[in-house]
Amino acid sequence: MSLAICGQATLSLANGLSINEQSVSSAGTAYAGRSSAALDASTVYGNPAGLSKIKRREVSGGFALIKVNSDIKNSHSDAPGTNKGDSVPLTTIPFGYLSIPIDERFTFGLGLYALYGLVNDYESSFQGRYHGSYSKVQVKTLNAAVAYRINDHVSVGGGLTLNRIENNMQTYLATGLLNGGNDTQITIKGNDNAIGYNFGLMIDLNDSTTWGITYHSKLDFHVNGHTQVSNSPSAFGLDGKYSNKIDITLPESLDTSFTHHFDERWTGYLGATWTRWSRVQRIEAVNSGVPPLGQQLGFNSFGDDFKLHDTWSMAVGASYRLSPQWLLRSGFAYDPSPARNADRNVRLPVGDRKAVTLGAGFSPNTDLTIDFAYGYLWESTTSVSQANTTGVQPSYNAKYDNSAHIIGTQITYRF
Repeated sequence: MSLAICGQATLSLANGLSINEQSVSSAGTAYAGRSSAALDASTVYGNPAGLSKIKRREVSGGFALIKVNSDIKNSHSDAPGTNKGDSVPLTTIPFGYLSIPIDERFTFGLGLYALYGLVNDYESSFQGRYHGSYSKVQVKTLNAAVAYRINDHVSVGGGLTLNRIENNMQTYLATGLLNGGNDTQITIKGNDNAIGYNFGLMIDLNDSTTWGITYHSKLDFHVNGHTQVSNSPSAFGLDGKYSNKIDITLPESLDTSFTHHFDERWTGYLGATWTRWSRVQRIEAVNSGVPPLGQQLGFNSFGDDFKLHDTWSMAVGASYRLSPQWLLRSGFAYDPSPARNADRNVRLPVGDRKAVTLGAGFSPNTDLTIDFAYGYLWESTTSVSQANTTGVQPSYNAKYDNSAHIIGTQITYRF
C-alpha cells in the first residue's frame, strides 16, 4: 500500500499543492503582474516591496470559492468498485491583509492566507481506494513584512512567515480474504509549524513600466501525529494508534513579472513563476510502536514515490479603466504538471493546466474598492497507472479529465 501527505490537488491549486488564491484583485489577470503591481495590501504576499507604493493605511480581505469537476473514465482494476469522480468538495479559501505606512520610506504589512492545500474525498466504494481514498492537507501562513523605498524608482521588501501544516490521509488495505470481506482502513494525521521568509524587489524602469521579482522560501516540516489502524484481521492484533513522523519539504518559488501602462486606460501584465517541485520525491510516514508481526507486514512505514520535477508557469493579462470607478481585467495562464506520466497516481492525477480569467474592480470613492473575479481552469487528460507492486494491493488504471470554476471577491478599505 502507499500513503503520503501529498495528494490529489484540487483545481484551485497550482499543479502540486501550491495555492494561488491569496488575492482576488490579482486573480482577474490570472495573477500575471503579481510581482510588479501593488494593487492593494495583498502585495504582502505578491511582492512585499510593493508595500512602499501604498500611501495610506489599508485593510483588505476576501475569499475564493472553488467548484471542481473531475471525470474518471476508462478505469480498470483487479478489484470491483465505482468511479464517480468529483471527489473534491466545494471549497472556500479566505485571506486578509493590513498595510501601515510608517514614514516616507518604510511600510509595514501583515497577511494571513493559505499557502498550500488540498482536499479530496473519494466514495467509500472507489475502485482505486487501495491507493488513496481521502486527503486533506492545509498550510496556513501568517506573514509579517516590511518594505523600504530606496528612491523614487526602487523598493525592496521582505518578511518572515509562520506556517502551520495539518494533514489527514486515509487509504484501504485489501484484506477481505482474511477479514470476512472487510478492508483494513489506515488513517494518518499530524501537524507541525515551520518558519519561512519572502523577499522582493520592485523597480520602476520608466514612467510606464515596472519590473518586480519575488522569492518565497522552502518550508521544512517535521510532522508528528499518529497512524490509526482500523478493522484489520483480528488474528493480526494490529488495530490501534501508533505515533508517526513525516518529514516533508515544500518547495521554494521565484516569481517575476512586468507591468506596462500603455495609456491612461490600458495596462498589460506578463509574469512567470518557477517552482522547485523536485524537492518532493518521496514522502514517508514512519510509525513507532508497531508489533513485530506488523513490522514484518510493512506497517512500520507507509510511503509514496512522487518524483516531481520543477516547473515554469506563465501568465499574461490586461486591465482597462472603463471609468474612474470601474476597472476591468482579463488574463490567461499556463501551468505545466510537475508529475510525469509514469509517476502519476490517484492522489495526484494532475495534468498540464490552462486558465482564463475575468475580473473587475469597483471604487465608489477613494476609500473603498470591491474586487470581483471569475476563472475557468481545465487540464489535459491524464492517465493514472498504479500496479500491484506488493502482490496484495489491486492495480488501478484510469483517465482523469479535470476542470474547475472559481469565483472570488475582495474588499479593500483605506483610512
